[in-house]
Amino acid sequence: MPHPRGKLTLDALAGLVAEGEIDTVVVAFPDLYGRLMGKRFDAEFFLEAAARTGTHACDYLLTVDMEMNPVPGYAFANWERGYGDVHLVPDLDTLRPAPWHWTSNSAIVLADVVSTETHEPVPVAPRNLLKAQLARAAEAGFAVMAASELEYYLYETPYREFAERGFAALRPAGWYLEDYHVFQGSRTETFHFAARRDLRDAGIPVESTKGEWGRGQHELNLRYTEALEMADRHVLMKEALKEIADQQEMSVTFMAKPAGGQAGSSSHVHMSLWTGGQNAFAGERSIGRAQVSETFLHFLGGLIRYAPDWMVFYAPTVNSYKRYEDASWAPTRLAWSYDNRTAGFRVVGAGGSLRVENRIPGADVNPYLAYTAMLASGLAGIKEKLEPPPIFEGDVYAAAELPRVPYSLREAADLFEASELARRVLGEEVHRHYLHFFRTEWKAYEQAVTDWDRKRYFERI
Repeated sequence: MPHPRGKLTLDALAGLVAEGEIDTVVVAFPDLYGRLMGKRFDAEFFLEAAARTGTHACDYLLTVDMEMNPVPGYAFANWERGYGDVHLVPDLDTLRPAPWHWTSNSAIVLADVVSTETHEPVPVAPRNLLKAQLARAAEAGFAVMAASELEYYLYETPYREFAERGFAALRPAGWYLEDYHVFQGSRTETFHFAARRDLRDAGIPVESTKGEWGRGQHELNLRYTEALEMADRHVLMKEALKEIADQQEMSVTFMAKPAGGQAGSSSHVHMSLWTGGQNAFAGERSIGRAQVSETFLHFLGGLIRYAPDWMVFYAPTVNSYKRYEDASWAPTRLAWSYDNRTAGFRVVGAGGSLRVENRIPGADVNPYLAYTAMLASGLAGIKEKLEPPPIFEGDVYAAAELPRVPYSLREAADLFEASELARRVLGEEVHRHYLHFFRTEWKAYEQAVTDWDRKRYFERI
């Protein structure tokens, strides 16, 4: 079987290193936020040692906040335990060139996080969470296919300049709503052509890019594939776009809601289960325009029933919840429809292409956590034979009788804390770890003094 385009074998990497085409290898893993953490290796040393033995990193990387401060209160790693090491084991199936690295000829490989003592997977590491759910799906006889559609805002202001301005006065790359506009989209083609080319050459095939429903907002769609590979592509795509923007003295943000009065940025997640090489969602039962199986209905029933339990995995930041506004293209109520963008769960395709599109996650999502939540919910639905509510026809935003999504991280964290499913699926240790993570994020917000505070109270109180 030929090696996938853009991927590298160790032999292929060795040849490129010998020819002077690759001189650096990045070994990285996703942290709780979905950011890539790791080290840059001399390529020859990677081939001689790190590819085989891996490397080490401080275990505090799975407990830090956004500012990289060690956060007290975690059992996994803390000052009392001395912040020791975890072992990073390169997953050589993810080895690929990183053509967006403009300062060196680089390759990149994602690593699994394992214990230095037991050599078992570290249970709180996000990639390990997803692998555990994929193993559960496999035990039930299913392969999992997925795709992430990521939206983002592009600005003509470089990151550092924006920070020095106090994160004010951004200049968006577009100045009117450009949803599907080919002409307006051409103005950012220097950026987007580089993104499509570099991702393709890294074995991350792109379907398309397009303007979105915001000034300077765009969407990049990756081709669907097996769920772990898609989650890997998702985080690598974000890293690539940030680095390309930085090189071009621009900035790109995956905040769910970077500015009031404009559309938020989503990460719509498409997912389907397969068995025996066939889509297990396709069937003979007619519901609306869909021909579906019992497996599909139970999976969808689980997604809807348990969405509140896993909301923190779909919407992990304080900013996430500012995206949920009626008539904004972000879902605000829990319902499902066929090809209806007002619903939280939009069913699309037919036969082999039939799938569920989860429209709840924002662009700030950690894909390993979102995929974990969807699988945990859907597999529970199959096991419990849950039925979804009736298919909804019409404007979900106007359906006041439907349950709403949680509207704050604090509310979502409370639901996660009370969730028996989340505790059972993750285990007590991992459940407590992530609950502490989300509560820490909310506490940081509660204690912050913002521009809103100063504008409202500085003079007039």
